Amino acid sequence: MTAPPVRVLLVDDQALVRAGFRLVIESQADLTVVGEAGDGLAAVDHTRRLNPDLVLMDVRMPVLDGIEATRRVLALPDAPKVLMLTTYDLDEHALAAIRAGASGFLLKDATPEELLAGIRTVHDGDSVIAPSTTRRLLDRLAPPLDPGAARSAATLTGREREVLAAMARGWSNAEIAERLVVAPGTVKTHVGNILAKLRVRDRVQAVVLAYEAGVVRPGER
Repeated sequence: MTAPPVRVLLVDDQALVRAGFRLVIESQADLTVVGEAGDGLAAVDHTRRLNPDLVLMDVRMPVLDGIEATRRVLALPDAPKVLMLTTYDLDEHALAAIRAGASGFLLKDATPEELLAGIRTVHDGDSVIAPSTTRRLLDRLAPPLDPGAARSAATLTGREREVLAAMARGWSNAEIAERLVVAPGTVKTHVGNILAKLRVRDRVQAVVLAYEAGVVRPGER
């Protein structure tokens, strides 16, 4: 039996942007747009009424911005995944959105293929971390070291810290496996253990904690 399409809610204050995203998303048999909202407050209301699987959320909007809207959406029962949209790849609001619980973010000038891949990746329970965007963002905006984060990171094994550092550099599981000379399945196991030990939901949250704990420091490559 074919799985039902992923239900997507589009949230952006520009109607033309929403129309463009709708065209791309609805060209795919496994995705469908269930609604649109032009501000964060409407996004929360639409999420409550339409029960989407994923919300594609702009960061900067009137009435209620995407950051606070994300917090409210994720506080709802059976909350959907949230994938943020940002115009700039060094936008401090994007980091705040990740802290609010978003599963990652894409630039608005992403290609259709990147948008579709991002939606599917987040819906499948992973997160979107682009080396060219998230990493530079965290390098520039990484907060002071957090003792609580450092204590959490201290529970990791040496190899798990290596994998976490590689995740923070934006490497995929396949890239980590190649560089550490281990099987991809082994990396997947390490990632699962890391998320469990750090008590975080996904890779994005783990990367933020890696910076807070000093596992990776701004400017490191």
